[in-house]
Amino acid sequence: MAADTTDNDDIREQARRWLADDPDPASRDELTAVLDRLPASAPELADRFAGPLTFGTAGLRGPLRAGPNGMNLAVVTQAAAGLVGWLAAQGGTGPLVIGYDARHGSRQFAERTAQVATGAGRPALLLPRPLPTPVLAYAVRQLGGVAGVMVTASHNPPQDNGYKVYLGAELGGELGAGAQIVPPADAGIEAAIRAVGPLTQVPLGPPGQVLGDDLVASYVERATAVIDPDGPRDLTVAYTPLHGVGAAVLTAAFASAGFPVPGVVPDQAEPDPAFPTVSFPNPEEPGAVDRLIALADSTGADLAIANDPDADRCAVVVRDGTGGGQGWRMLRGDEVGVLLADHLMRRGVTGLYATTIVSSSLLRAMCAARGLPYDETLTGFKWIVRAGGGSAPLVFGYEEALGYCVAPEHVRDKDGITAALTVAELAAGLKTQGRTLIDRLDELAAEFGVHHTDQLSARVDDLRVITDAMARIRAATPTTLLGQPVDSVRDLLPESDVVILRTAVARVVIRPSGTEPKLKAYLEVVEPVPDGDVAAARARAESAIARLRTEIAAALGL
Repeated sequence: MAADTTDNDDIREQARRWLADDPDPASRDELTAVLDRLPASAPELADRFAGPLTFGTAGLRGPLRAGPNGMNLAVVTQAAAGLVGWLAAQGGTGPLVIGYDARHGSRQFAERTAQVATGAGRPALLLPRPLPTPVLAYAVRQLGGVAGVMVTASHNPPQDNGYKVYLGAELGGELGAGAQIVPPADAGIEAAIRAVGPLTQVPLGPPGQVLGDDLVASYVERATAVIDPDGPRDLTVAYTPLHGVGAAVLTAAFASAGFPVPGVVPDQAEPDPAFPTVSFPNPEEPGAVDRLIALADSTGADLAIANDPDADRCAVVVRDGTGGGQGWRMLRGDEVGVLLADHLMRRGVTGLYATTIVSSSLLRAMCAARGLPYDETLTGFKWIVRAGGGSAPLVFGYEEALGYCVAPEHVRDKDGITAALTVAELAAGLKTQGRTLIDRLDELAAEFGVHHTDQLSARVDDLRVITDAMARIRAATPTTLLGQPVDSVRDLLPESDVVILRTAVARVVIRPSGTEPKLKAYLEVVEPVPDGDVAAARARAESAIARLRTEIAAALGL
């Protein structure tokens, strides 16, 4: 009991010190209410002060709440001060470019970042309104920014927010110009954040320059230039931004490119930080695109497209006549990735094609067959855009989590707007031939074999479940999978907490998620199509992947 009392006194004192330095009256009131409920609120208070949000290669991300272990004005002020100080210490010149989405707190956090930058004597350029993340990534390159900040939690739950950092060419180099930070920049910024003194002593300047809509128009113009200006445009598209910020920019890009403007799901069209019509604002989650499919059905759409809330990801939903039905199914990220890569290759786009260790191996096979350079990186677009180390110019990169970069010279990050345009270009071209995206996937399968991918994903409340599972797979690594010997085991520690298992026809990549409390196992089975019967090969692959999922779940103790 005495120890509990001492712990409570300790945390109460930390909270009082925090209150004295917190610049936000609403946060102070929130934390005071938690203190007033002690001792009943002791677990909640302990969680809020369990430690600061760590600034990593994805920046900051966490729940909106008072205290160091949350996203709030105090944490953002400290992060901005650390970032601005680090930029100065590196000798970086040029403005800080700042964007934000429509989540709770996003605009306030963006405006505070601008004030911290100008207070330190650095120009701050603020995007004119809530806009997609790729517009910010584009702006860093276009405006010669020393760095960029995007306030967004992407497709996290409504109660979260985040803070992503990009570097310009001066500090990021040619490959990292307008790209998310990588080590050692993240550790340097984290150290600078921890060195920030009392927030009451952080100088705040004017609000910075709010950019005009000409920046957005410039992004749309460059996005439109990604596709062939003379290609077919007869395509009916249904679209949803999932209550995010993508609708205005995507529909403008489609109109500028000469496509019919997509029909937008009415009750998901406007930004809404509560995401009221979805249980989880991620197009991959069950039920998230139900309204999109209903709109596509009612309008006779050729295909349906969804962006995640900050529009850097793109989901594609197609009519699927498998088994004589007329239903819809969402294409896997790997399927869209190889469709886009194949389309660019057929357009004669030469250069480096890249993906990640957790994505399908089909892109590797395509590049080998067509004599194009290929590279494979750790997960995350911060690595994809640096693929090859400059050995060949990157022309396309994708990750299976619905992220695609079809024009690295335009946006050096995943971009759900240009990906949607390029998918539409491909679909419209196939439509003139009486074919569909599914038909093209079947042709690729006939040529290279069925590369069937799936994912085993376990969301946890206790992170020790993930730690224990990773320890278990390392201590008792399976020697066979699907009745075949495991002939390759790669453990990427200490660089990355990843284990890769391979057999002659299967591959499994196991890793904790970098942004959510999840353990993920990425599964792939390659099934040859010797007789040209793609449907039979797909059925065999689907059966095999189900068995593989069961085996891996058992090996992980899930």
